[in-house]
Amino acid sequence: MRQFSLPVRIYIEDTDAGGIVYYANYLRYMERARTESLRHAGVDLDLWHRQHRRLFVVRSVVVDYHMPARYDDQLMVDANIVTLRPASIVMEQPVFRNDQLLISSTVKLACVDADTLTPTAIPKPIREAMTREQ
Repeated sequence: MRQFSLPVRIYIEDTDAGGIVYYANYLRYMERARTESLRHAGVDLDLWHRQHRRLFVVRSVVVDYHMPARYDDQLMVDANIVTLRPASIVMEQPVFRNDQLLISSTVKLACVDADTLTPTAIPKPIREAMTREQ
């Protein structure tokens, strides 16, 4: 399905005492890649939240850390849709430095009603934007 990559530069603030990227920061990079993927497809999540009361929430994340990233590395964080169901999405979000795989991850997202937090269908325009090739 749809694929997207976001370049991320590593700054000193991203690293731990050992000089490598703090493990939890990869989750932030993955979140940015998912958001920018939708923005690139023409979806304004804030507008959808305000007008249609829909949110995407993380249901689960599985991450395997293969190699560390360090200060000043230039990474590519992918946001690739693997499965698109009526109210959920499964994404693969690997992180690369050049051609070297640093992180492999699977993220499961649910579309929920913002007021009740119950699962609800992903709105058709968002589904169409997610499946449209760029």
